[in-house]
Amino acid sequence: MMPANLDDLSAAVRYALETTRATTVCPFHSEVIIRVGDDAAESHAYERAKRILKSDGTPFEADALRDEIGQQLAVAADGRCPRCDRADPAS
Repeated sequence: MMPANLDDLSAAVRYALETTRATTVCPFHSEVIIRVGDDAAESHAYERAKRILKSDGTPFEADALRDEIGQQLAVAADGRCPRCDRADPAS
C-alpha cells in the first residue's frame, strides 16, 4: 500500500524502508521501528523512495531523501525491540 499522503517525505521514506524490509515494526509494540541492518535493503529503500512521486508528479529531492532515510534509520532500534528485551525481575 502506498503512503496516504504522497507529499509527505517522512511517510514516503517510511513506506520505502518497510516495503524493502530495511525496517520492521515490532509485532508487540507498534510504536517501535526496528532497523534490520541489511545494507542492500537500505540501498533498495533509497532507490524505491526516489521513484515515489509527489501529487504534482515531481520526485523528492535526492538530498532530502538521503537525509530523511538517515534520520529514520538513526532513530530506529538496532536489530531488536528494546521494549521486548527489557527483563522484568518481578515477573
